[in-house]
Parts: sequence; structure tokens; C-alpha cells
Amino acid sequence: MPSPHPSAGLDLLIELGPPGPRGARRRSVEEALRTAIREGRLAPGVRLPATRDLAEQLGLARGTVTQAYEQLIAEGWLTARTKAGTRVAAGGAAQAVRATDPPPSPPPPAAPTEPRHDLSPGRPDLSSFPRAAWSRALRRAIHEAPAEAFGYGDPRGRIELRTALAAYLGRVRGVRVAPEQLLICSGFTQALGLLAEVLAGTGVRALAIENPAMPEHVAIAAARLAVRDVTVDDQGLRVGELADGDARAVVCTPAHQFPLGVSMSPARRAALLAWAEECDGWIVEDDYDGEFRYDRRPVGALQARRPDRVVYAGSVSKALGPAVRLGWIACPPRLLEPLVTAKYLADRQTPVMEQLALAELLDSGAYDHHLRTMRRGYRRRRDTLVRAVAEQLPPGARLSGIAAGLHAIVRLPADRGLDEQRIGAALRQGSVRARLLGEYLRGAAGAEAPPALVVGYATPSAHAYAGAVDALLGVLRGLG
Repeated sequence: MPSPHPSAGLDLLIELGPPGPRGARRRSVEEALRTAIREGRLAPGVRLPATRDLAEQLGLARGTVTQAYEQLIAEGWLTARTKAGTRVAAGGAAQAVRATDPPPSPPPPAAPTEPRHDLSPGRPDLSSFPRAAWSRALRRAIHEAPAEAFGYGDPRGRIELRTALAAYLGRVRGVRVAPEQLLICSGFTQALGLLAEVLAGTGVRALAIENPAMPEHVAIAAARLAVRDVTVDDQGLRVGELADGDARAVVCTPAHQFPLGVSMSPARRAALLAWAEECDGWIVEDDYDGEFRYDRRPVGALQARRPDRVVYAGSVSKALGPAVRLGWIACPPRLLEPLVTAKYLADRQTPVMEQLALAELLDSGAYDHHLRTMRRGYRRRRDTLVRAVAEQLPPGARLSGIAAGLHAIVRLPADRGLDEQRIGAALRQGSVRARLLGEYLRGAAGAEAPPALVVGYATPSAHAYAGAVDALLGVLRGLG
């Protein structure tokens, strides 16, 4: 049952002077509140406790607090309205600053205006988050969770989710993992950080990462290990470059390389597994959008061929949304114990109710249903982009990486004399957000690459998508 008074049950910390006569007590409360407002500890609009509650907290008579409130209301420090309680007045703190403080510093520069059209890659359509299904799953998780679920648990995560995930990943991605070998974490970002820490502890000194790749992932790895670049071509990661280096682990995206969108060829997959076996190395497989396939049969996880050598990692960031901080690591036996220890020391465990809600989505089939719906919608968006590029851009422009995922590469004509600096300026002027391919390339590869854009066709809401594509292509046509 809600509280009958909006201010009932609120706590407030203020410091009073030593006890004195009744009038002195009231003045002490008044001055303590003025000081808290003046110093900004009580911001404009903050609700204060009811007089009865504050009197009880301070060990004073209710009338003393009531008189203090009335005096501060009269002075303009506080306001009181029926059903809204007593609050700090909007002008009280500002008035105190003008009266007692030195001139304020100049205001900070205005934040840059957000582009009207957001085609950022690596994000799903947030407006399509399955609110109703998630709400039902979360309510059921809270109602049916055993009492021990609200305490500290296994750092690997709830057995309900690990069991559901093991079945799902085996069915949909071909992953071979038992629930005992799964570790639930807070998305791929944490997974990569834990892996870098553990690999460093096992004696790995250098980690190879595809070039191009997410700059954030490179930074996470570089905090623990030396990073070695490995080139990607239309067959995927160039495994031969690993043999010439000192890396004993590699992070890659075999099913759908980010951002180029290529799938690693069977020959390269076999060569990568052979490299790991020969050097006693590790393969970290980032299966970031493995469920989204349009024009070809799904490519199974590399992990299925060597579960003892491939560390498989994924998350729900693309399927549901980045706000649901749930990811997983299918751990080879040799790495399980150190990874569990690293997770325990990092944050002990991933939030439990969310784990139970995801388990419910998986077990009920609601997760599969959501993915089927999103796949159909994203394919229509992809097809819209393909048609628009073909119809509105010159023949030299082309799309690549469109068979799967949530983004595509728009390659611009090489004979137009365009550079990415000019393209970026035109996008900003047209209020369009997309990523330049050069932002993902490192070293000489970035300087040598022809101009291209990484366009996320999943990011805008459905009603805004057509306008975003028109705006993007309008900018590109205007470049000449």
C-alpha cells in the first residue's frame, strides 16, 4: 500500500549544533537546512521528510521542526504544496550562491547536437525491445525464484540460465558445451577483459586481433597484453600472419567479421585450428550476431570443432539490447577455474533476476520468436538499403557484407578523389551518423584503404529508417 503522505519515510542527514533552549533548537534546524541548500547538498526540487519523521530522526519535538520549516518557507528557501510535500525552492540555492559565493564560472560549452539520422553499426533497433515478454519473464523470475537466489551464488551464474543456454547454443549455433562449462558475465566487454586477464596469467604475452576490429576491444586487450594486428581479406583472417608472430591467442569473428562482414572460409578455419594446436594457443570466438542470417545457411560456431581450444563468447546485446548486460563464455576445461576466479574477483556475480528472466525467455520459446521477428524486419531493411544504393548512387558504389548481421559496408567509387575526412564532414553537415571504415583500421591499413562507410541498418526505429537512408544517400550523392 502506498504511503499516505509523499514525504513519509524519507531520511535526511543534517548536523545540528549542541543542545540549547527550545528557540535555539529551532534556529539550529533552520541554519542546518540553509547550509545544506547553500552548499548544494539539497538541490532545488528535493523533497524533505515530513515534520513528524524529521523530528523523530533528530530527537526533537514535532513543533520545533514545523516552525523551522515555516520560517524557511517564509524566507523562500522551501516550498510546500498539498500532496507534494515540502521541497527545496527552485530559487533558494541560487539566491544563496549569489549572496555568499564568488562569481560563478562561465557555463561549459554546449554539448554537440545529436544527428537526426542515426545509422550507427553494432546496435539493434531499441524500439523493438520485447518489453511485454521481458516483463512477463522478469515477473515470473521474481515470483518463482527460490529464496537462495537472492543471495550470493555461483560466480558462473544461475544453473537455470546455464542449462537453457547450453541447450540453445547447441541447437542454434552448434556449440558443444555443458552447463558446468558456461560462465555468465556482463556482456562481451567483460568477457574479453576477463579472458585477457586470465590469458596473461597463463603466460600469454601477445594477443592477435583482426584488423579491422572494434577499437574498444583492442583497448580492453591492450590493457593486459601486447596486441598484434592480423589482416582480414575476403576469406577472413589471414592465418599465415599468426605463424610469423609471437601471439599465442587470437580474438576473431569467424561467422561474420566485424566490420567487413565476411565469413571465414573453411580452409582458413582449418588452418586456424591447426595453428592453435601447434603452438598450444587459444582462439577467442566472438559470435556477436550469429543468429542473423539472410542469404545463406547459418555458419556454425568454430568452437564445435575444438571445444578444448576455442573460447566461445556471445551476448544478448544485438538480439535484445545492450542494456541487458548478459553475456557468456563457453570455457575450455583448462581455463574454467581461472575464469571463475577472475569473475568472482571482478564483481562476484552477474545480476540474478535478469539471468532467470533470460532463462525463462529461452525455455518458453519467446527468445526464438523475438529473433524470428527481428530477422524478418532486418532483412527488409537490408533489402531497402540494397535497392536504394543501386538506384541512387553511381555505378562505382557497391555494398558488401550484406548476407548476415546488422550492418553493411558502403564502398564508394575510387575515381572520385574522396577521402574519409571529407566524407565525415559531409555526414556531420547532413546530420547523419555512420562510421567510417577507417575508424576500425589500425596502422598502415587505415591509410591505404579506399573510402568506405560502415552503415548500421538496424539502429533507427522502423518509422525513421527510410528517412535515414534517404538522408545518407543524399549526402553521398552530394559529394560528386
